[in-house]
Amino acid sequence: MRIDILTLFPESFEPIKQSIVGRAVENKKIDINLINIRNFSKDKHKKVDDTPYGGGAGMVMKPDVVYDSYKSVYEPEAKVIYLTPQGKTLNQKKVQELSDNEHLILICGHYEGIDQRVIDEIAPEEISIGDYVLTGGELPAMVLIDAVSRYVDGVLSKESLQEETFTNNLLEYPQYTRPEIFLGRKVPEVLMSRQSQKNR
Repeated sequence: MRIDILTLFPESFEPIKQSIVGRAVENKKIDINLINIRNFSKDKHKKVDDTPYGGGAGMVMKPDVVYDSYKSVYEPEAKVIYLTPQGKTLNQKKVQELSDNEHLILICGHYEGIDQRVIDEIAPEEISIGDYVLTGGELPAMVLIDAVSRYVDGVLSKESLQEETFTNNLLEYPQYTRPEIFLGRKVPEVLMSRQSQKNR
């Protein structure tokens, strides 16, 4: 799977290079590309935002820089997603749907968001990670990548995915490991008996 991320802050994606996603990138199961929207500014100071028409607080990302950055990675079969509080809330069903795509383009808004005209032109799917507001779309993009990458073929074992929380509308059961007794609390007897059967 190829994931292109359009962002003003590519350096904020350092955490995504760790753990399971990092290994998936190393093993070439996922290809993550960071596209700095600021590089597409035609302004000599690399300005990417301006005050909103009609007044109001904050700044709005200009349509041309977002559109040009999008066109630099656009492919007809790509699934385009705009991370925004106005979007539909991400859930496990949507995560599994997205994992079927070969190419995702994630657009990270910032400030007061993106000029609506470019959103209307691109017509991305709008996704939120919850009913709250964040500074930008970078954290939601990382959440989405982490969740989706688990379903990319070869990233996790099929057994791991079958037992995950929210798979088949079930919550994962409590987990235990050694030592058998911790602070006076024992591993449930049913698990101990299964373990002894395994060891026979």
